[in-house]
Amino acid sequence: MGSIIIANHTSLSDPVVVLAALRRLGTEPIVLAAAGLWRIPLLGRVLTREGHIPVHRHDPRAAQALQEAQAALTAGRSVLLYPEGGLPHRKGVREAPPRPFHPGLFHLAHATGAQIVPLGQAGARALASGNPIEQMARLLTAPLRRPRLHVHVRAPLRLRSEQTQAQALALTHRALTQAWHTAARQLGASLILTGHCTLDPPA
Repeated sequence: MGSIIIANHTSLSDPVVVLAALRRLGTEPIVLAAAGLWRIPLLGRVLTREGHIPVHRHDPRAAQALQEAQAALTAGRSVLLYPEGGLPHRKGVREAPPRPFHPGLFHLAHATGAQIVPLGQAGARALASGNPIEQMARLLTAPLRRPRLHVHVRAPLRLRSEQTQAQALALTHRALTQAWHTAARQLGASLILTGHCTLDPPA
């Protein structure tokens, strides 16, 4: 059985940061991502080739994404999802804790019994955030600005069968918030050109 990796979502750039960190740890997860990304030329073909799963929000096809994720977990693949859903509607590059979770995480974990790995990242908004012009400007100037970022992976946790949806989402939200908080505290010790990832010891 694979693991469900949950990460906080702050900008268009943080999936790249998260996947790079996981690759360093020897994990190549399947990603549940917004279906709109598949409409982007080249990117859509890459996502399909790599086996990532499109999520059609507010659409009956949304359930299909969870079914595909369940099949991937059963086959032993890890799955990365962003339980907050879409990106935050806030300006600037400031850090903020994860927003409330959607119930898909609970349903997927309950159906598979897979362990959940909280991954907190901080600093990605300095790479790409704001309107399209601001995002492009931040990306182009990143090598000069050297924005700092950090990724922190907490020890896995499992939901108990008797936990309600509200209890399970509160537990996982608290764990991800703690992972994000650790990452945010470490921003001063890492550079975008080298990257920095810390890992909690197993429980």
